[in-house]
Amino acid sequence: MELPPRPTVFDFHGIPMIKMFTDNWDNVQDFKARPDDILIVTYPKAGTTWTSYILDLLYFGHMDSDRQTSIPINRRVPFLEMAKASLPTGWIMRNLMIGSWFDHVTNWWEKKQTYSNIHYMFYEDLSQDLGREVDQLCSFLGLSPSAEDKEKLRTSVTFDSMKQNKMTNYSTVPTMNQKVSPFMRKGKVGDWKNHFTVSQNEKFDEVYKQKMKNSILKFHTEC
Repeated sequence: MELPPRPTVFDFHGIPMIKMFTDNWDNVQDFKARPDDILIVTYPKAGTTWTSYILDLLYFGHMDSDRQTSIPINRRVPFLEMAKASLPTGWIMRNLMIGSWFDHVTNWWEKKQTYSNIHYMFYEDLSQDLGREVDQLCSFLGLSPSAEDKEKLRTSVTFDSMKQNKMTNYSTVPTMNQKVSPFMRKGKVGDWKNHFTVSQNEKFDEVYKQKMKNSILKFHTEC
């Protein structure tokens, strides 16, 4: 299948971006947050939809404000071929459109050390023990859902349930060409093994070690 033409990448406040992601920037720049707003700050395809849906369910019937907001800083829209914007080569390098993953995760981790209103979540931890992670999130947000509500949430946010849910699978979004790839693909931790060659994995490990050498942030790649 022929891929759509790659859009022009340009420097946008120090971040390589494309026009379709910056057209609405004035509204983002002018957004005025309130103390009860929630900002989900994620790198694309790192559990954004999952986290958003968990929060939607936690706050349904519990929150008077209608301003629950999901606008991460600079990096919100999932970036895939199926979103009509293909990845350039050299994706682990700094010039990747939307910026470096390494910068994103380490900068927010450093912020978390001095700001008590930042809660850091890992996709792998959610996959391994959803109940534990939801309990920690509720504690951070000051929520006390009933056992029944938590069980309803648990069954609603499984990967299979969300993949069939039009509210979360992006099947109604025309810019998402799901014939190329479904927006919700597998949801499996460690699926990189089915895609990386040994050489690619060795190269990634080298870059990862170099980029993360000054950070105490640790990830695990299997559950």
